[in-house]
Amino acid sequence: MTPTDFSVRRFLLPPARKECVPFVLIALVLGSAVAAGLWFWRHSVPVAGYGALFGVALAYGVYLFFRDPERVPPEDPSLVVSPADGFVCLLQEAPLPKELAAGGEPVWRVSVFMSVLNVHVNRMPVAGKIVKTAYVPGAFINASLDKASEKNERSLYLVETPEGKRFGVVQIAGLVARRIVRFVKEGDSLTRGERFGLIRFGSRLDVYLPPGVKPAVRLGQQMVAGETPLAKLG
Repeated sequence: MTPTDFSVRRFLLPPARKECVPFVLIALVLGSAVAAGLWFWRHSVPVAGYGALFGVALAYGVYLFFRDPERVPPEDPSLVVSPADGFVCLLQEAPLPKELAAGGEPVWRVSVFMSVLNVHVNRMPVAGKIVKTAYVPGAFINASLDKASEKNERSLYLVETPEGKRFGVVQIAGLVARRIVRFVKEGDSLTRGERFGLIRFGSRLDVYLPPGVKPAVRLGQQMVAGETPLAKLG
């Protein structure tokens, strides 16, 4: 058995996505500019140091935004797991988005809202093949609102399990988010809990369950991507 890692590095410098590099550098440059400005204004090393400290703190915060910890899905293969960290902000019945399927009966939709403090790497709720994808540019209204499902920038995935059940998974950009990053494409087969994308700086994930499958979560419940059960397949 591998011993549990209680090292300082695990808690202070967790693994992070490579996409963080340009943003961390921008934060460091901004901090350097603030430090230089304070030096020319006050000609004081301590005052300039505050600017440098601001830059380091900002860069560290950006680094933590892109953190990508390991997750362990539950052993029961019939459990659908959350695709995102955050809390359940909406539980509604709605048809699959028109970009993924024309018409169709309403199914349960579970929406998980991610704040800027959450891990933003998204994980597949079930094992299956991505049979269709779509991207829709749009607005950046508050992602916790219902209308964000149709108004905001979003990336959509239709996932089919080996048993033939189909799920809709939708990444929705929020107020601060300006970029949805995909790690996968049509035709890819993913395991449950496998990483499939991320959204930068605050957003939401929608999961459309197959007909007859009900959510096993409640509004306000805290979710952990790849681990917290969201529903159970019959």
